[in-house]
Amino acid sequence: MLVATSPVSFTESALTELKRLKNEEGFDTTKSLRVGVKGGGCSGMTYVLGFDEKTAEDEEYSFEDLTFVMNKSHGLYLFGMKIDWSDGLNSRGFTFTNPNASKTCGCGTSFSV
Repeated sequence: MLVATSPVSFTESALTELKRLKNEEGFDTTKSLRVGVKGGGCSGMTYVLGFDEKTAEDEEYSFEDLTFVMNKSHGLYLFGMKIDWSDGLNSRGFTFTNPNASKTCGCGTSFSV
C-alpha cells in the first residue's frame, strides 16, 4: 500500500542518480529502494540507502516519481530528512540532512537523536 506523505525528500541530483542506478544493465527489478537506519557508526545510528527486498514491516512511499520502502518504525528518526547526491572532485556520494539528528559525525552517515 502506497502511503501519501513521504517522510523524506530527495534533491534533483539524488533522484537522477537513483534513476541511473535502477536503469543499469543487470539491475534486479525485484528489489525496492530502501531508506532507513541501523544501529552502529560513531554516533550511534547509521543511514541505510540501497536496494533490498520489501518486508511486512515496511511502508511504501513515493516522492515525485520515485518509490521507496522504509520500516514503519524508522519514520521517527528520519521524518523531514533530505537526501542529496554530490558528484564533485572532493566528495562523491549520497548525503543526508536530518533535522532530527542531535549529533552527527564527520563522515555524515552516522548520527544520534
